[in-house]
Amino acid sequence: MVFSWRKKKPRSFNGDKKKELEIPRHFLCPITLDLMKDPVTLSSGITYDRESIEKWLDDGNFTCPVSNQVLRSFDQIPNHSLRKMIQDWCVENRSYGVERIPTPRIPVSSAEVSEVLFSIMDSTRRLDQCACLDSLHKLKKWGLESERNKRCMVANAAAAGAIAAAFDAFAGESVDKNINVLEEILFVINWMFPLTEQAQRYIGSQASLHCIALFLKSEDLSLKQNAITVLAELLSCNQKYTQALTTIDGINKTLFHFINKPICPSITKPSLTLIYDMVSLSNENTTTEFINMGLIPLLLEIMIDSQKAICEKALALIDQLCETEQGRGFAYDDALAMPVLVKKILRVSELATEYSVSAIWKLSKGDEKALMEALQFGAFQKLLLLIQVGCNDKTKEKATELLKLLNPYRPGLECIDSLDFKNIKRSF
Repeated sequence: MVFSWRKKKPRSFNGDKKKELEIPRHFLCPITLDLMKDPVTLSSGITYDRESIEKWLDDGNFTCPVSNQVLRSFDQIPNHSLRKMIQDWCVENRSYGVERIPTPRIPVSSAEVSEVLFSIMDSTRRLDQCACLDSLHKLKKWGLESERNKRCMVANAAAAGAIAAAFDAFAGESVDKNINVLEEILFVINWMFPLTEQAQRYIGSQASLHCIALFLKSEDLSLKQNAITVLAELLSCNQKYTQALTTIDGINKTLFHFINKPICPSITKPSLTLIYDMVSLSNENTTTEFINMGLIPLLLEIMIDSQKAICEKALALIDQLCETEQGRGFAYDDALAMPVLVKKILRVSELATEYSVSAIWKLSKGDEKALMEALQFGAFQKLLLLIQVGCNDKTKEKATELLKLLNPYRPGLECIDSLDFKNIKRSF
């Protein structure tokens, strides 16, 4: 395998002085040609900035970028002398706008991580919140210092399981009593994705799910984000926990509220994903509750002007809800349904087009009024174009069937090419 890297122009500083300041060549990382912040030397004898060479090695390279010789070891020895020279040079040239690089912290070792994880397991066994918090603070501090430290923690096979076990144990004892340690665990475990099977079992327990559901109602935005991200990760790893989630009292209302009153995309997107997973279970009670809350009209409204990811998830959910007679009934009665679905064909993404065609197909089968409305908003022309430009076999099959259903209603029908969604009034 051949690996290559491209040189770029060395960086220079130009403050208030007329003369541009050139950085000494030996202060520059050979990979990025930027001023080194944490110089380390490889077994080849060449010095690089730690972040740059770690990325080079993490990408699967096993040679020295400069000499191209195979590395005898991947050890990175800190070059303290060079780092001090760079710091002194920064101080001497402050007038050019150069800031002194901070002294880098020593990266955490796997042995240190193992020691802290053992402490977490011991404090979990004793349900010692203070001791567990101390250990979690160490992990959090290390993870915030560098991506390398995060990778070192994730690489430990016991990390996710030990932290998830602590969450289950403290949540099972008392959420109110142990809220501080539970919040810290939820923060740290967001670095442990994908969750191991052992971690999934602990996070998917009834005690853990009830605790996470409570955190979703918190006023703390960061806590909400951590909680819903963990839930989405859990269900993406194993759908069997979806059924357990549907039994949590009030979870449906909470997720609906996140969509009805959007806080930020990082909460809206996983909320849509979770609801989709829940209604996909063919759980009639859950689906009925979401429909009666007004989920379908809400989804249609947010799709009018939303970013790609949210639009795709909303369309997937509309398509899933149209699997039920009640869902189709609510969509039939909404004046926005057909124009929005037709409009999204070939406008957002291939995935959005697939969901739009599927939903229109479900609404139009055997319903003359729906077929006429689809024609009126330009479905025939869009479906023809879709087949011409190409799509997957499943979508093509539905598009072809729709064209056959629409064709008899075409003569003498005026087609609306320009849609003004704001002027389309709902009919109830």
